[in-house]
Amino acid sequence: MCPPTVWALQTITNTRSTFVHGQHHQQQQQQQHRLFNPCCLRAGGDNNDVPITASIVDNDNIITNTSSNTPIQDLSFDPTVSLSQRVSKVVKYADKNYFLIGMFAAVILAKIVPSLGINGGILRPELFIGNYGVALIFLLSGLSLQTKDLTQAISNVKLNGLVQLLIFGFWPFCIGLPLRYVLTRIIPNLIPPALADGLLIMTTLPTTVNMCIMLTSTAGGNTASAICNAVISNLGGIVLTPLLLLKFFGASIHLPFGKMVLKLCQKVLLPVTIGQLLRNSDMVKNFYRNHSKTFKRLQETILLGIVWNAFCNAFGDGLGIQLKHSLVLLLLLPTLHVTALAAFFKLFSLPSLRSTKGETISAMFCSSQKTLAFGLPLVNTIFQGNPNLASYCAPIMFIHPLQMAIGSFLLPTIQKFMDDGDDDAVIEAK
Repeated sequence: MCPPTVWALQTITNTRSTFVHGQHHQQQQQQQHRLFNPCCLRAGGDNNDVPITASIVDNDNIITNTSSNTPIQDLSFDPTVSLSQRVSKVVKYADKNYFLIGMFAAVILAKIVPSLGINGGILRPELFIGNYGVALIFLLSGLSLQTKDLTQAISNVKLNGLVQLLIFGFWPFCIGLPLRYVLTRIIPNLIPPALADGLLIMTTLPTTVNMCIMLTSTAGGNTASAICNAVISNLGGIVLTPLLLLKFFGASIHLPFGKMVLKLCQKVLLPVTIGQLLRNSDMVKNFYRNHSKTFKRLQETILLGIVWNAFCNAFGDGLGIQLKHSLVLLLLLPTLHVTALAAFFKLFSLPSLRSTKGETISAMFCSSQKTLAFGLPLVNTIFQGNPNLASYCAPIMFIHPLQMAIGSFLLPTIQKFMDDGDDDAVIEAK
């Protein structure tokens, strides 16, 4: 793995330690206890155990002194543990890591049988997952959100404005243009110029709708803020993305503005509104509260279905570019995305922004992702008939499953970050 990717992953993993105090001291105590535990001691670190004398310490008092002339057994395998207990441990581990295990299973299944989950296939995943499943996700999001949370998210002008500035300002001008310059002027033989143009086109797109909201919700972030920024970004992208492409490529662009707004309202705003209306019923609200874990697992399962569908399409359709150029994108795009996640996480964690943990996570996801659902039809409309159309679309098709996989892979780490104390009280005290 290339150094920027390693740095970015370490940054996201390690930054959450700044919100928790005293864990280092606790780990040192546990380590000292293990050092005095005779079951943990071996001579020379090999398999030839020798007689060992050790003192077991508890609360600074010596409890007992043990001495043995027999080899100390390795307790990593205990024959007294029954099969049912071992199965129970495996089931608990799988339940705790359900999403991560499911993500790898979905990718492997998509690789083995891509035709099963491709759009238009026998299972019609674009209908049952892409339409009904996504609608259910937003319905549950609306049901779980308090109206004051949505109002607060909309009124957070500073956070929302910074997110949109990163999406439509930082990405195209600070990443897209320099990247195209490097790939066309400094190392022109790495990929074709048309593919470098495709990378620039990708940076002008708005954020995702389904992905950033569902990842934020699953991670325990501020779902209201994610919904707010996703809607603002995609509405703004109808105007801003064509203007950016007009500046960079000089193309005359005409888009069906009304149709795109209607689709966004049907896909996001309508199910969220229905969920908000259902909150007025105490029976529905209590039912959701009592079965919240089941509904969260349902959301994770639908998200896994979207991962499976995305990779089935990626493996089944192909991307219309050479293998060596695909390998370059497979190295470049994950590095770019993970670095953006880490950098934006650091940015929104700054004390001067006074963002909660939930807002930090939602802003990180919204600022770092680029939409396929909006971008692919847009590029096909603008550059229809262009011989480089496949190269213009390839980065968008690559980044969609990659950012889904990377976000899903980081979810357990982000969930731990969210569970490590409550920062709201700390922020209020600043």
